[in-house]
Amino acid sequence: MAKASNKVNATSLEQILNRQVANLNVMYVKLHNYHWYVKGEQFFALHVKFEELYDEVTLKMDEVAERLLSIKGTPAATMKEYLELSSIQEATGKEDTRGMVQSLIEDFATLSEEMTEGIEVAEQAGDQPTADLFTTIRNDLEKHQWMLRSFLG
Repeated sequence: MAKASNKVNATSLEQILNRQVANLNVMYVKLHNYHWYVKGEQFFALHVKFEELYDEVTLKMDEVAERLLSIKGTPAATMKEYLELSSIQEATGKEDTRGMVQSLIEDFATLSEEMTEGIEVAEQAGDQPTADLFTTIRNDLEKHQWMLRSFLG
């Protein structure tokens, strides 16, 4: 029975990892959109911040995909797959500066919640490296949420 449970957990964990590969890729594109199209008084601060965030997201996305490969999973690798699997949405292109920041706060909250779920599933499957990876990412996301909320006042 335990073997079947671990197999179910492994499959579920692969799905969770793949959703995060998708989420981080959608986030990468969204952050580029915001980086390129931010306007107004906060341009200089946000232009730099969005670049900093997409550079960080790139590293995290690669770590998650490589973790999936190390447990013999198959990471999504096309925009079509990312959009199908992702729980966050692309930028609309209509966000103002405040809307961009608010959207990121909401996306980071969604990702944080999903990381918590991933930590639980990884621990049930006995996969501490994946749990640790999700914990590190969640910590960073929570810090970014706090900073972005502070930015909005």
